[in-house]
Amino acid sequence: MKKSHHILVLIFLIFFVISLLTNILGPIIPAIIESYSLSLGLAGFLPFSFFVAYGVMSLPAGLLVEKYQEKRILLFAFGLAAAGALIFAINASFTAALVSLFIIGIGMAMLQVVINPLLRTTGGEANFAFYSVLGQLAFGAASFLSPQLYSYLVLNIHSGSDISYFRWMEAMVPAELAWLSVYWVFALVSIMMILIISTVKFPKVNLQEDEKIELGGKLKNLLQMRIVWLYFLGIFCYVGSEQGIANWISKFLQDYHGLDPATTGATTISYFWGLLTIGCLLGLVLLKLIDSKMVLLIFSSGAILSLLFALNGSQSIALVAFPLTGFFLSVMWSVIISLALNSVSFGHGTFAGILCSAIVGGAVFPLVIGGFADQFGLQNAMYILLVPLAFILSIGIWAKPLVANSRIKGI
Repeated sequence: MKKSHHILVLIFLIFFVISLLTNILGPIIPAIIESYSLSLGLAGFLPFSFFVAYGVMSLPAGLLVEKYQEKRILLFAFGLAAAGALIFAINASFTAALVSLFIIGIGMAMLQVVINPLLRTTGGEANFAFYSVLGQLAFGAASFLSPQLYSYLVLNIHSGSDISYFRWMEAMVPAELAWLSVYWVFALVSIMMILIISTVKFPKVNLQEDEKIELGGKLKNLLQMRIVWLYFLGIFCYVGSEQGIANWISKFLQDYHGLDPATTGATTISYFWGLLTIGCLLGLVLLKLIDSKMVLLIFSSGAILSLLFALNGSQSIALVAFPLTGFFLSVMWSVIISLALNSVSFGHGTFAGILCSAIVGGAVFPLVIGGFADQFGLQNAMYILLVPLAFILSIGIWAKPLVANSRIKGI
């Protein structure tokens, strides 16, 4: 198929916006805790509300795309994101925050289901791997910039700036809730995406067999396989580890090292996501040189050691070690997904839907950490993350894929 470059650019923009809206929770959690006088356990319900939507929506979204086509789903998803952001921006309460994040999470889950088949069709199958990497770079760039956007807004709203858009936001955002300005920006971004998408003519996407989700016999057969549940748990543990670290970095640095969440905390989270993106690129190279199981063993060991240094080291060590955990987490998603899909001989599209549902791990671990933190302190609670990381390490030992990753001959 002839490549439509404007649609490719739009897809990369969608990757960027998904990440921008998803990865704001880490830097913003300390501000929400302070504004609403929350316990850490209650604060854990914020990422829970967002990521539980993936568990609810991943499989149904695949069926909706087949019935209503990509453009309608994209418009509906960004409509949900805009509505969710406006609910929180207009009604700044903790209850509204939970409802808002769940609605935004459903929208993001739907977008995730749409964009990869659309990218394959638009860019061509031969270029799919290359464009997938570009998409991940766009995702990573937004992950890095999202905390910086938060920091920029809270430092400039109600600061006496003469910039016109700050004056507009100051009329909508109370001075004591300057962080709320982020959700006005997200609402505007989502509305802009609706306007852009509505003007674009999309190609017809014919889903391949490994992209289709079937809720009949294939799903039943897959759910009866032990290996499917093990890999479901692997993705559950990966997303739980990623979000468990990212969502509590800023609060940890505030509580144990006295660092400002709006500046140093946000910057450290930016570095976490930045190194995660760089690690993805290095991982692509390593997977052409080394067996993917060995890559997983090396990187999961590095993540465990980095987390231990971050939790027990001095301020300067923590500021380096937390971002390093992002670097070592970087390859886990792609390696676990590839090992999983290469471990069954049928129903890859349905299996992929099951694995996407495991993103709900990002809801569970931050919540569990928050609950334990109220009883035992945040530092002790974050040791819980060693459990999912140890399970991911174990995958590198017991995995027996039917097809090993392709490597350069002679390696």
